[in-house]
Amino acid sequence: MAKWTRALRSPLVMYLALGNLVFVCVFALRAAGNLEFMELATYDLYLRLRPGVSGPDRRIVLIGATEADLRTYGWPLSDAVLAELLRRLTAHRPQAIGVDIYRDLPVPPGHTRLEALLTRNRHIFFVMKFGDEGGGRVPPPPALADTDRVGFADVVTDSGGVVRRGLLFLDDGSTVAYSLSLRLALHYLAAYGIAPGPAPNNPQHIRLGETILPPFERNDGGYVDADARGYQILRDYAGAPRSGFRRYALADVLMGRIEPQAIKNKIVIVGVAAQSVKDYFYTPYSGGLDSDQRMFGINLHAHAVSQLLRAGLDAAPSIATPSERTEVAWTWLWTLLGGLIGLRIRSVRWFSASVVAGLAALALIGYLTFLQRWWIPSVAPGLGWLLSAGLVTSYVSNLEKEQRAMLMQLFSRYMSNSVAESLWRQREEFLEGGRPLPQRLTATVLFSDLRGFTTVSERLDPRALMDWLNAYMEAMAKIVMVHDGIVDKFIGDAIMAVFGVPLARHTDTEIQQDAVHAVDCAVTMERELTRLNTEWQSQGLPTIGMRIGIFTGPLVVGSLGSSDRMEYTAIGDTVNIASRLESLDKDSADPRSADSLCRILIGETTMKYLGGKYETAQVGAVRLKGRLAATAVYRVWAPRASYTKFPATESAT
Repeated sequence: MAKWTRALRSPLVMYLALGNLVFVCVFALRAAGNLEFMELATYDLYLRLRPGVSGPDRRIVLIGATEADLRTYGWPLSDAVLAELLRRLTAHRPQAIGVDIYRDLPVPPGHTRLEALLTRNRHIFFVMKFGDEGGGRVPPPPALADTDRVGFADVVTDSGGVVRRGLLFLDDGSTVAYSLSLRLALHYLAAYGIAPGPAPNNPQHIRLGETILPPFERNDGGYVDADARGYQILRDYAGAPRSGFRRYALADVLMGRIEPQAIKNKIVIVGVAAQSVKDYFYTPYSGGLDSDQRMFGINLHAHAVSQLLRAGLDAAPSIATPSERTEVAWTWLWTLLGGLIGLRIRSVRWFSASVVAGLAALALIGYLTFLQRWWIPSVAPGLGWLLSAGLVTSYVSNLEKEQRAMLMQLFSRYMSNSVAESLWRQREEFLEGGRPLPQRLTATVLFSDLRGFTTVSERLDPRALMDWLNAYMEAMAKIVMVHDGIVDKFIGDAIMAVFGVPLARHTDTEIQQDAVHAVDCAVTMERELTRLNTEWQSQGLPTIGMRIGIFTGPLVVGSLGSSDRMEYTAIGDTVNIASRLESLDKDSADPRSADSLCRILIGETTMKYLGGKYETAQVGAVRLKGRLAATAVYRVWAPRASYTKFPATESAT
């Protein structure tokens, strides 16, 4: 159970869990359609940012009734005006004429003349409205009923009335209708021997020349459950908005102000270019820098015809979208990549820079692929990237906060700041499952105890005794920390300190440094006790002596206790020997022993690491309690004059 608990708290495991959780949430948002408006806005932005084309499509000419034309010829245009307009255009020999003006009912005068003209000229196409399930169908002129020279003008709009898709076919179950733009394009392409046919790999897809025009599906790109009835394609609006198409007013045609070459062999689309008629639509170019740009119906038809001509003659592919599985994998990949930011980067500055750089890279990839006519959604992957990075970072930060608090609770009070920081930097090697790893290592243990403490405790009342003892403990603990040791525990009036933990030493030089630091610490503790005795004596408080035992050797360190109360400690024979040295009832024959305030005894291993830095005296080979073999014991007096200390992290004050 503990193994599973540690695994679940592993940053790597939680990174995977949180990353996949974010992915599921982001995908749920996308499936619910909550990200669609942002994906479509990104699509519009990519369209607007495309490099401009060299000029308008010269194969298409627009004849738009302006406000001046409406004042001159009236609205709706009479059949006579419309017939004269078409007669003059036909005289210039266009390839096809498409009329985007409903004429289901006669508008006298001139109805008979218009009917006769439509009957004679097979290059003239008229618009009709297919309508929807609720009705609203507008039939074509009676002369064109049941002919192939009729095309619908129905437009598919997204939320906000924006036109991003073009309809090619509509089917009500009994009738298949063509759009006006498709009728005009096919009539033009027929002169080049190009006709629509089934795609080789999928008969349900249309092939026009060398170009496959796959139909729009309801979840293509950033769309979610869109209306995909009929046969739709994504509009590319190539050349919009400023390049446009060559356009003339009705008066230009009726007054003979147009050169025949401007019309000859062209596709001419006749309609309205007056705001008062309100035959205009919002497009992807209606936002951003072109927020006031709305497109007239004749322009919509022209862009659709141009896109079909480029597909048939220039092999220009339509805008494609990846499969839903690919989009899911793309979102999942970016979500996990975002989590790596939180897993690996700790610096706030580098985290922010990495998140921004990732979003910029995603946008750039989306834009560059869009230039290749692929629309890859980027909002869902970007949101997954951002949320995953933030959530994993938050988790790792909280985990590190818990680990740091735990480490500081275990060590910081009785450990120097530099050792604590070093421990934190190397925590991945030191911690497992949020607890310190048990280690077998070589370290130096110091035990100190007060001589005559029982007498002192009998002389002082409890409060005074505790104040006196706390002053002693606080002073000695600081000295241990200054010498890069840690206070393992306080045992009554005794102190256990360890040098060389919690970070394991791997070289003899490091082990020697710990041994010397322990002895330096003991000598400094003796000096501090001298100062404290002088202070206590001046205050009428009792003075005290001290015994210290030091031993260097192998031991085991780790955390003991429950989750509520955990203690980091050292155990093993080295700890026992140091304790026995401190309590040893034997001293050297040196006459200085009688006047000594502090007795410092060390084992032979520690003695070897001192390297002659201290003046010592051999106490003898002593059989310590619990050990069969005798232990060589030495007493430390003072550092030699030539002694140069190892550099300490901090200096005593």
